[in-house]
Amino acid sequence: MPPRPIELAGADLRYDAHAWPRAEADAFLAALRTEIRWEQHRLKLFGREIGAPRLSCWIGDAGAVYTYSGARFEPRPWTPTTATLRDELAARLGLRCNSVLANLYRDGRDSMGWHSDDEPELGREPVIASLSFGAERTFRLRSRTLPRVELALELAHGSLLVMAGATQRLFQHALPRRVRISTERINLTFRQIEPLHSRNEGG
Repeated sequence: MPPRPIELAGADLRYDAHAWPRAEADAFLAALRTEIRWEQHRLKLFGREIGAPRLSCWIGDAGAVYTYSGARFEPRPWTPTTATLRDELAARLGLRCNSVLANLYRDGRDSMGWHSDDEPELGREPVIASLSFGAERTFRLRSRTLPRVELALELAHGSLLVMAGATQRLFQHALPRRVRISTERINLTFRQIEPLHSRNEGG
């Protein structure tokens, strides 16, 4: 069953809280935790370099270079599980993804601030497939114009959220802190970016 649309004026959102059964989601969580080379990325914020409040890894095809928050990331090779999930997205939804940003939120103190996935290499209307495994966390969206339109989603273990259309251009999203949560969550955001050599050629 494909993800169901979520009503939010101007956005293109689809969500499936049970994209993967509990046992399968548990297995993916355990595999991702051990396969991925987690590290704390250094990001630039208001002219200062700080450690991100989460662990991350940029994974993808050779040449799928990504730049955000003032940092440039060369992709690490696909792991067996990230490749399996990439292929599942292609089979289920017809999504073509050459990269994924993996984030490990160690507990509720780890977070993601307000931002849009609107870097030039993603294109004007990117399709972002967000997979969640582990602790349920609140995912928030807000419009980039005033008056603000806001939405909160509880992203379940084994869930799939697809953001497409003008979502990144018109909205920001965040994962706020939840200090009472003591368990881990892994989030994978699959995407298609233009290879570096194509961008340099201006194609």
